Amino acid sequence: MRDSVERRHVLFGLAGSLGLPLTQGLPAAVAATRAPVNLAKVARPNGGFVSGDTSFAALNNGAEPTASSDTARGAYGTWPRTDRQWVEYGWSQPVSTDSIDVYWWQDGQGIALPVAAQLSYWDGGAYVPVRNARGGGVAGDRYNRTVFDRVTTNRLKLEFVGDGSKSVGILQWKVYNAGPLPAFAPVVGAGIDRSVVVGGQTFLAGKADWLQRQPGDTVRWSQVSGPGKVVFADAGEPTTRAMVTQPGDYVLRLVATGQGKQAVSTLALRAKAPPPAKRLDVVYTTPYAIHSPLWNARAKALIVNWIPHCIAYCERTDLTDGQGGIDNFVEAGKALRGEAHAPHKGYVFSNAWVHQTVESMCIALMVDPQGDAEIAQAQAKMRTTLERWIPIILAAQERDGYLHTAYTLADRRNWPARWSPEHRADHEGYVAGYFIESAINHHTLTGGRDLRLYDAAKKLADCWVAHIGPGKKAWFDGHQEMEQALVRFGRFVNDMEGQGRGDPYIRLARFLLDSREGGAEYDQSHLPPEQQYEAVGHAVRAVYFYSGMADIAAETGDRDYQSAVMSLWDNMVNRKYYVTGGVGSGDTSEGFGGNYALRNDSYCESCSSCGLIFFQYKMNLSYHDAKYADLYEETMYNALLGATDLAGTSFCYTNPLVDTERAKWHTCPCCVGNIPRTLLMMPTWAYVKGDDGLYVNLFVGSRIDVGEVAGTRVEMVQETDYPWKGAVAITVNPQAPRRFALRVRVPNRTTSALYRAEPAVEGLVRLAINGEAVTPRIEKGYAVITREWRKGDKVELELPMAVQRVTADERVEATRGKVALRYGPLVYNVERADQRRIDLAIGSDALVPEWRGDLLGGVVAIRGRWADGSTLTAVPNFARMNRIGGPIHEFPGRSAVEYAPGSVTAGGEQQTVAVVPRNGRGPVSRVWIARDATATG
Repeated sequence: MRDSVERRHVLFGLAGSLGLPLTQGLPAAVAATRAPVNLAKVARPNGGFVSGDTSFAALNNGAEPTASSDTARGAYGTWPRTDRQWVEYGWSQPVSTDSIDVYWWQDGQGIALPVAAQLSYWDGGAYVPVRNARGGGVAGDRYNRTVFDRVTTNRLKLEFVGDGSKSVGILQWKVYNAGPLPAFAPVVGAGIDRSVVVGGQTFLAGKADWLQRQPGDTVRWSQVSGPGKVVFADAGEPTTRAMVTQPGDYVLRLVATGQGKQAVSTLALRAKAPPPAKRLDVVYTTPYAIHSPLWNARAKALIVNWIPHCIAYCERTDLTDGQGGIDNFVEAGKALRGEAHAPHKGYVFSNAWVHQTVESMCIALMVDPQGDAEIAQAQAKMRTTLERWIPIILAAQERDGYLHTAYTLADRRNWPARWSPEHRADHEGYVAGYFIESAINHHTLTGGRDLRLYDAAKKLADCWVAHIGPGKKAWFDGHQEMEQALVRFGRFVNDMEGQGRGDPYIRLARFLLDSREGGAEYDQSHLPPEQQYEAVGHAVRAVYFYSGMADIAAETGDRDYQSAVMSLWDNMVNRKYYVTGGVGSGDTSEGFGGNYALRNDSYCESCSSCGLIFFQYKMNLSYHDAKYADLYEETMYNALLGATDLAGTSFCYTNPLVDTERAKWHTCPCCVGNIPRTLLMMPTWAYVKGDDGLYVNLFVGSRIDVGEVAGTRVEMVQETDYPWKGAVAITVNPQAPRRFALRVRVPNRTTSALYRAEPAVEGLVRLAINGEAVTPRIEKGYAVITREWRKGDKVELELPMAVQRVTADERVEATRGKVALRYGPLVYNVERADQRRIDLAIGSDALVPEWRGDLLGGVVAIRGRWADGSTLTAVPNFARMNRIGGPIHEFPGRSAVEYAPGSVTAGGEQQTVAVVPRNGRGPVSRVWIARDATATG
């Protein structure tokens, strides 16, 4: 009682200092006043801080919230800031007002109601508090009305403060007129820039709003420019559809008139030619050998150390954080047999890291040890583990094929039914998708001789098909993964069994995607898929979603899907993409911020890099264009390859461009198995196939069976020390002579419009076939060589390699005045392990690549000078933070991230761990270096 009384005094003290009382309503006489016009409609919103997944525009977008948690039409928020903040309205001419309404946001997580607020107006020289404020209030689930003495002004400011532990947000802020209405032009917004595929529609969600619309007020779309014609479904409606007749760049204009005034807004529309009618074919990962010094070392670290580490942690029963491994399957099996059982441990999605580890083991067992005793010994243990784990996992599968231990072990009073909207956050599809994907690589590992996981995956997919779809249950999962898994599995089943037997899985994936609407940006359910044009929300969910959309666009040829996918790709790669190939700034909860919001202490979760590689790969399959392989090479070498340390004993959940926090495990260990399964699937990333031949996408010394090309099996052998050197030799070994096209990627280092590199490095130094120099045709970024290929035919090429200085778009505030270094596909870091200071400006001396066999297991380092004349040494970003000294903690420092918002605990609470403080000495590793003394620090 004493605590609550003291807290109440504190709250009233804050309220008094800020100007508005904490009353919960107005006197009846005040509440019954007229319903004036909302002047906020024509105001320009602004403010102090805004979190990346929210916007100032949401303050006056006309939404009518149903509750304080209703963010269906957006919100303004200040997460993760917890200090005093403010928002502001500005008008183009003075307005008179004596009352406002505020609908505060409260999400039950990081956003809470404020404890106090203050309203001020601009008196021409300064902001001053309104006089005689009555009402106010900070109640949830309602508008909070404040009335005050009438003011005439062109600016209002609303300040607010939270309780010190939570951030504050607003769903709507209305400002009501007092007296005659001024004549304002309508407010008009054309919407975001986007792409469209010729033959597809772009969905225009324009906005036109008047203070009081009068007869004769108009709104109309028109074409400003472009090489072809724009056809609008209804040019007189702000919300409509449009198509174009030719590829090229267009500008569309939305004009609204009212009270003799006119408002104009435009958007840029880039029209692309549709992709080829048929997508390229997957090269499945089957037994292969690696001959690359770099990749041999990385693969060995994963196989000998990291995957066994994941196995050990999945088998631990003593974890109080990041728990929930194979033991959940053991207990679910008991429950299904009617035996006594323990509750579920850990997050509802904890099955995911078990399934990922199974898939990682399967892929690792396909890597030829080539006489390496340590690899062979680790692989023998993996075989034993698989034989122990597979029966346990299958025993947890319900009779009809459903598999999700959190549901099986849940109290039915808390979780009564599968696929129910109130349990959308419980990851049913997420864990099911990982199981299905693990079955593919188990099948290729065994050559189809062991069908246990394959048959179980079909049973699981059939269960979903039987219950979900047109005329059945409508459903979408809060975390995307099932969609891309179903397409991947459907293609695989079709390739293994034929007769379209995988088609129902692909159709279900389309249905799951189409069902996404009516939700929030966080999980990309705010709009139907074909109407999404900006990368928003949780970055892992986003790239998994876009990957699944790209799959469906390729499988169906749906032009609207293709248009949305191209828009999302363009927005992400050219506005929200890190120089390392990572995504997810962390301005939102584990997600994307606004355009050009690319802070250096980025999130760049390892799982988002895995998903981005899949997404870029699907775009390569769809468009037959090498630029998408350029991009996934960039992500692989920089954002993902260093996600584990060089020894394979710790990992990074996030991959910022300043320092990195490595740990042995994580409270949410969703990345631990995703990293190795993605990196080791080398044959799939290195090659794709088309009807007329084979595409070479990655340069890795290796021996890979790519399956049938032109009717005969083909083995491909690469010899190269890439990315350290540019020489690559590719030997083509068809079982029988065949004529087909070999397309070899010619790397283009200009992957994103955000970055510019000097000097330019492009094209080929040379290319020869069986020793004879040739000048190949370059088509969509590939050198095309069409001939009859015989066993032993060799293509030799040399890629240009040079150190480049990379600068970013000036709209990226965090990198203004700074430069990054790149060599080949590798982005570099400077580290305090190599020089006393890394906050100096870079010098003008030449930057020289040099092989350092004594450094970080052998790397090409970059040598130059700082502006003060001292030696500068830079090392590849993937090798960063391997020399920091001191022990590696079991868990990273605790963050404020909610990893499973909205999920139901199925048994066993997540326990907290001690906060591990980050290094307080300043950065020890960074990508971006000051170009001159004014940008140091």
